Amino acid sequence: MLETIRNAYPRRRKFVNRNPVKLTALLYLKEALVRQQYEHCRDIIAVAKEFGAADVEVQDLLEDQRRTPG
Repeated sequence: MLETIRNAYPRRRKFVNRNPVKLTALLYLKEALVRQQYEHCRDIIAVAKEFGAADVEVQDLLEDQRRTPG
């Protein structure tokens, strides 16, 4: 009887592109929003998008309810 081979090819890790400039820009955006420094947000968003930030990532930071003053 022939054995069936489940995985003929070894599993490959998914490569996630985590650009450090993008991540840093998103962190700076979060800090600017928390400190209510809205005049800096446009420039920070432009840098983040230039280095690969998706609209969803920026939108999540803009709509984060945890940054509202309590």
